[in-house]
Amino acid sequence: MQFNPANPLIVQGDGTVLLEVHNPQYEEVRDKLSRFAELEKSPEHIHTYRVTPLSVWNAAAAGLTLADIQDTLVGHSKYEVPKHVLIDVEEQLGRFGKVRLLPGHEHLLLETSDPMVAREISFSKEVIKLTSGAVREGVYKVPLDNRGVIKQALLKLNYPVADRAGFIDGAPLDIRLRKRSAEGHPFALRAYQREAVDTFYRSGGADGGHGVVVLPCGAGKTIVAMGTMGEARCHTLILCTGIAAVRQWIRELLDKTALREDQIGEYTGEIKQIRPVTITTYQILTHRKTGDSEFEHLKLFEAGDWGLIIYDEVHLLPAPVFRITADIQARRRLGLTATLVREDGREGDVFSLIGPKRYDVPWKELEGKGFIAEARCCEIRLELLPKQALEYAAASERRKYRIAAENPAKLDVVAELLRRHKDEHILIIGMYLEQLRKIARKFKAPLITGKTPNADREELYNKFRDGDIRVLVVSKVANFSIDLPDANVAIQVSGTFGSRQEEAQRLGRILRPKNAFASFYSVVSRNTREQQFAHKRQLFLTEQGYSYYIEEWDEEAGGICPIDMASISL
Repeated sequence: MQFNPANPLIVQGDGTVLLEVHNPQYEEVRDKLSRFAELEKSPEHIHTYRVTPLSVWNAAAAGLTLADIQDTLVGHSKYEVPKHVLIDVEEQLGRFGKVRLLPGHEHLLLETSDPMVAREISFSKEVIKLTSGAVREGVYKVPLDNRGVIKQALLKLNYPVADRAGFIDGAPLDIRLRKRSAEGHPFALRAYQREAVDTFYRSGGADGGHGVVVLPCGAGKTIVAMGTMGEARCHTLILCTGIAAVRQWIRELLDKTALREDQIGEYTGEIKQIRPVTITTYQILTHRKTGDSEFEHLKLFEAGDWGLIIYDEVHLLPAPVFRITADIQARRRLGLTATLVREDGREGDVFSLIGPKRYDVPWKELEGKGFIAEARCCEIRLELLPKQALEYAAASERRKYRIAAENPAKLDVVAELLRRHKDEHILIIGMYLEQLRKIARKFKAPLITGKTPNADREELYNKFRDGDIRVLVVSKVANFSIDLPDANVAIQVSGTFGSRQEEAQRLGRILRPKNAFASFYSVVSRNTREQQFAHKRQLFLTEQGYSYYIEEWDEEAGGICPIDMASISL
């Protein structure tokens, strides 16, 4: 049996791949492996990845070949790679594009040249009911309205469809990027942003124009979107996470494109404008008067002759928007995200309805080139106070998490961190409002929650940007699409259980500072449910290549102290 003890990988027969953290090849192999495998576990010494059909198909869509994957697995494995694993990878790659959707006359054509696949499709009642009859063996007519749902049905059969049916152009609009921003600063797409635009758009051909671009917060996903708009030159609908994000998009479009104010519309709870470029929120689209009434604002998808729809933070796409997206497959669709992980497990629907991953860049690669801030991630562990420890012992599992998250001893840790970073711009982030109110009162810092009026939010954000406010306490509303370029310290006092999405968003809030270094702290109660969930959240940071330092709160020893092990790379 082949044995290469210097290599860091062990490939197992069930498709899991073990990666040694302390191996000299770790960083190189991690970056290669993460392109086609999903990280599942990240304890101190060994990380566990799994090669899945969806991870392989996304890799194929982003340009990876069978040789790329085999070279990583075989070239870096300690032992001989089980042959059936390599065969499985080859088979899954072979499934990508084996079924195609092509344009037809008043309908689409679903086509496969593989007789066995054609036979499997013919025996699938769920797929056949979405067709309007066979043209010949392996070729079916598909009603235009079924373009999205038939892709979902075929994905369940493990056949990712290559959608080459083309797109409507939408109403034309001359969208040009400025060479200098409206403020007079030189402006041009960075090389990776231009590459993302070109890879997604593919000269407007049928094989491009739909899919997801994965880039870190602060790396310029909005710029990529504007570059795509400049290629498509058509009426555009942009969906994002909140009114603050809508107005940020408007500012960016006015600053970096030649669009006029009267060409850009805000469609929110406060203003209802439909213009050549219209920006709305997921909340308004999914609003309805009662649980049984219709989603009245979903009509916005048909209210304009859109040639491009942009889904900002596509990993947060709500279910009703998935349903309408299935009906508008003839329009180009660009998804933007920092992570493809969805807490509801609907990554397959993003793949089918928005499109596959077209482009990504590892966070650490952009950090190394100075495009995003260098980040130090640290977990600070502390004990529950005696009263809370007694309450914790008798509580339900769900209640245990909240008791640990709201540990009042965390205020002392926050105070120490504020002293440690007394001249820096700090965000204190949490999910429990009473905890945040106590922190805001104790440190005399402004608090922004979901109930803070939008005008007040904007005023506080502006004061933070201008340096009039140094510390800002924020609830989950600050997870999404808020441009605070001066923020370079985040203190996370509570989070949404084990949400990797949220970890991505919160880290992203501090990766755009004017200086080159950022600090990201998570304050966690030791040996509790909170620590267990914190470990799951740290999977995201590990995926992006960050080491996670562990410190502990020891008041007798003088506050925050390193734990015995210098650092733990999860």
